[in-house]
Amino acid sequence: MTVTAPQGFRAAGVTAGLKASGTPDLALVVNDGPEHTAAAVFTSNRVVGAPVLWSRQAVKDGVARAVVLNSGGANVCTGPGGFQDVHATAEKVAGELGIGAIDVLVASTGLIGVRLAAEKLLAGVPVAVGELASDDAAGQAAAAAIMTTDTVAKTAVRTVETPSGTFTVGGMAKGAGMLAPALATMLCVVTTDAVVPAADADAALRAATRVTFDRVDSDGAMSTSDTVVLMASGASGVTAGLDELTTAVTEVCADLARQLVADAEGASHDIAITVTHATTEDAALAVARAVSRSNLVKAAVFGNDPNWGRILSQVGTVPEDVAPFDPEQLDVSVNGVLVCKAGGAHEDPEKVDMAAAREVTITVDLHAGEAEVTLWTNDLTHDYVHENSAYST
Repeated sequence: MTVTAPQGFRAAGVTAGLKASGTPDLALVVNDGPEHTAAAVFTSNRVVGAPVLWSRQAVKDGVARAVVLNSGGANVCTGPGGFQDVHATAEKVAGELGIGAIDVLVASTGLIGVRLAAEKLLAGVPVAVGELASDDAAGQAAAAAIMTTDTVAKTAVRTVETPSGTFTVGGMAKGAGMLAPALATMLCVVTTDAVVPAADADAALRAATRVTFDRVDSDGAMSTSDTVVLMASGASGVTAGLDELTTAVTEVCADLARQLVADAEGASHDIAITVTHATTEDAALAVARAVSRSNLVKAAVFGNDPNWGRILSQVGTVPEDVAPFDPEQLDVSVNGVLVCKAGGAHEDPEKVDMAAAREVTITVDLHAGEAEVTLWTNDLTHDYVHENSAYST
């Protein structure tokens, strides 16, 4: 199940005609309460879409009753007209549901720089409202409607048993490209039926995204539309402590983040880059991100070539004040084979089998401290280049 797994939520996914393909392109998730707590994180890109500008303001009071999402157009770099389209969309949803527009969050994904077919979007809203339901099919329909280059819908759910009762967290996400986020990753909605104060919802979401979506770095390209929303209905009547809420939200976000990597555009390998024994977590993350953003490393993985020299080269690009380490102490393992020890060749790279499975593990030991980080990325393939060379045509 997905966003409809927790009590108090309905969802829908319909075709509004925004996509030339005629596939579903409009999703709606509604929180029926009794509480309407919300938190959200957004892209740190300085160029953002009108939906991000609207939703940043709308969620500031810690309340949201609905999220409307569309694929088939990002509504980015569309000027005052694009913002008017967002406002009109929120007003339309609000009117259909009998709520205030300020309690409607808006998210969009698709081609940048092109105005949405607003008349189609607005006409699709009543259709979506009419399809709202709390069953799994409705949640799956919503997850499918936000797909762009995704090949599969991404959903996740966790149920938490507490001494005072059970609460559930559900989620849906989309994304197959432009996955190099800071606190968010393309479009994602997480729901829970726990009773949650707004401050806890915000803290839990930020803690979760920091170690999940912020550690997916598929292609080094940050979206202008990244939005992750958490809504809490309180319908279970169970008050979730901050720690247990954070754990459950993190598990759902981690599940979704891993699905994003598995569906990355054109990828044939998923790569887990683990940096161990760093001085700090930030230092480990800086090294892992440097390796993940190397086209040479990613191309080598595509070719099933455990070229550890390319990995060490990237490790060395991180400034010493960011990640202190001794280059002559570095170890590198690929799929568990220690191919580099103390900065030099060790076991025969021929022992590394990278073709047998989709998952590849790269471990870099800095021998500098106790911190450890794992970041997920994927290889660079012909299919990725082809898909993105023809994206707008």
